[in-house]
Order: sequence, then C-alpha cells, then structure tokens
Amino acid sequence: MSDTLDAALRLVRAQTALVRRFDSRLSGLHGVSLADFTLLLRLGQAPGGRMRRVDLAEALGLTASGVTRGLAPLERIGLVTRETDARDARVAYASLTSTGRRRLAEMLTTAEETATEVFAAPAWNAEDVTLLSGLLSRLGGTGLNRR
Repeated sequence: MSDTLDAALRLVRAQTALVRRFDSRLSGLHGVSLADFTLLLRLGQAPGGRMRRVDLAEALGLTASGVTRGLAPLERIGLVTRETDARDARVAYASLTSTGRRRLAEMLTTAEETATEVFAAPAWNAEDVTLLSGLLSRLGGTGLNRR
C-alpha cells in the first residue's frame, strides 16, 4: 500500500472518530448533531446571525437542498427561522432565533471542551495543533470563520 493511500485512509478514519465523538457529546447534551452545530455556528458568525440560504450552502460545502434539509429540524425546534427578502421574495434567509443564539453559546462551550479533550497534552502541544490545522487547510479544510 502506498504512503499516500495509507495517509488518506488514516485521515478518513480519524475524521470518522472525531465526528462520532462530537456527535455523541452534542447530541447527549444539546440534542443536535455535529452537522447541526456547524450549520448553527456559521449562522452565528454571520452579520446579524443571518445568511442567505445559498450563501450558507456554499460556506458549508453543501447543496441548497442539503441546507434546506439541515435547517428543517432546526426550524421545528425553534433555533432557526426562515425569512424572505422584502425586495425579492425568491431570496430566502436563515436566521438564528434568540433561543438559537443562546443554545449555540451552550453548544460552543461543549464543542470547545470536546476539542480540548481531543488535543490534550501530553499527546498534543500547541505547535502540533497549529501544524495539523495548516496541513488540513492545504487539503481544503476550513475551520472557524475568524473575523
């Protein structure tokens, strides 16, 4: 087996393990998946906690229908609301509700704690995390939308 295939397979396995860990913590404490959390996080980082659905899809690397499917349960539980543009009814926005903002802050604390556990010393130091982040960016990975 080539080193490149081995590295790719290790990355896939590591991603699966991380998703499972985040899903477990987020669903157990907040009733949401990692995918739900990342969607809410992107909205929370947007000006006014609101984004056009098409822009949200692009930011998350999803299709428009994928975003619609992801938003539906979040709308049902009152974390997100759908808004139309007053000037163009064809344009739809996803917007965090006040409950969504509050719950997102709680979820963010859980996600931070989980990430800290994953990258705990002595196995990881700050330089390791920075190096890994840079390498994942070279593969097209995106993280927090730092302003």
